[in-house]
Amino acid sequence: MDYSKEPHGVFMVIDNKSFYASVESIKLGLNPMKSILVVLSENDNTNGGLILATSPMAKKLYHLKNVDRKRDLPDDSRMIIVPPRMNLYIEKNLAVNNVFRNFAADADVFPYSIDESIIDMTKSWHLFGNSHKKVARAIQLAVKNQLGLYTTVGIGENPMQAKLALDILAKHDHDMIGELTYDTFGKVIWPITQLSKVWSIGKNTAKHLNSIGIESMGDLAHTDPYYLQREFGVIGGQLFALANGIDRAHLDEVIKPRSKSVGNSQVLAHDYHNGDDIKVVIREIGEQVAARLRHHHKQATTVHLRVGFSYAAKAIGSSSGFAHSQTIDPTDSTNELISYLLLIFDKYWHGESVRNLAVSYGNLVDEQGEQINLFDSITAQTKKHDVDQLVDDLRDRFGVNAIMHPYNLKKGATRNKRSGLVGGHNGGNSFK
Repeated sequence: MDYSKEPHGVFMVIDNKSFYASVESIKLGLNPMKSILVVLSENDNTNGGLILATSPMAKKLYHLKNVDRKRDLPDDSRMIIVPPRMNLYIEKNLAVNNVFRNFAADADVFPYSIDESIIDMTKSWHLFGNSHKKVARAIQLAVKNQLGLYTTVGIGENPMQAKLALDILAKHDHDMIGELTYDTFGKVIWPITQLSKVWSIGKNTAKHLNSIGIESMGDLAHTDPYYLQREFGVIGGQLFALANGIDRAHLDEVIKPRSKSVGNSQVLAHDYHNGDDIKVVIREIGEQVAARLRHHHKQATTVHLRVGFSYAAKAIGSSSGFAHSQTIDPTDSTNELISYLLLIFDKYWHGESVRNLAVSYGNLVDEQGEQINLFDSITAQTKKHDVDQLVDDLRDRFGVNAIMHPYNLKKGATRNKRSGLVGGHNGGNSFK
């Protein structure tokens, strides 16, 4: 592979180690690398709370994962269990990224997730040390000294190399720093045979690759890219580039999404068995997404409902759930959109217990006024639109709970409880 024409820069992907658990440990005056601490979501009537984060020591001692439940926790008196405080984690994330801005321009710092960031150090690394690793170490120390957090750093000549250096090298290195270059990429990456362990390769893609005789990253790197594109479509070319350490992405490029839709989903706190209770939640989600439509001055021409069944339902032979769409005339009316959602639910639900729900409105078009129904009063129809707009305005000014529907107070309703959540979890106290 001739890399001479590929982009050559200095990129760092920096991960805050066990971020939520580390933040909580520091607040308690504990060393985040030595504490035995778990961040556990709210209690769940069926399976117990969900483990959101574990400290490195808790992970080492008990092999806990962030998908485990409260029932999986060991009986250890040393273990500290705390609820999530999402507002605190967001504020800490902002503080960490501000530290990064001491080493690179604002335009070169790219938050990637709540606990990871990408920094383009191409223009500035030489100001802070005579090697990439020394600069990475300086950043680690700055974060540790100012915020008490430990960070892991992957370095590469492009963002993808830096991400793989983070996952494959840095997280297993004593100094928590790893570096990949075009020259070292093949030696480090090609021997990997657990393809799904490589960033961006899912389990299904790994199985597909294995089924066509590709057993390692080296095999993938030396496969005809045109064959990969025939087999996988556009993703085939991306897989070939990944295996060869090539990334031509421009981080500052704004990508316009092709699919125009808005939606929201909810994992229920417990299994819902009663149809009326399930419909209450569908109404609440449907209303929330309809308000987003109007805020963007869009109307939907497709309504989509996904209903996920509970573990109990699947254990007795039910499927995992159902997902169906319906094409409609353009509208942003809350009542109309909800009516379509309930029609889909009534048609396909047959009494199974439900654990998650998702609503989306798609194939959006610019707001163009309401389609008038000739069989109903025009005054009544325009009044419904005015009411929707009035409710939106009041909630914008005074909060989402300023106006409540009667169904928001029914058994099974979740809106009132969830209004204070951040990312589906307890917002908690602020950092200040």
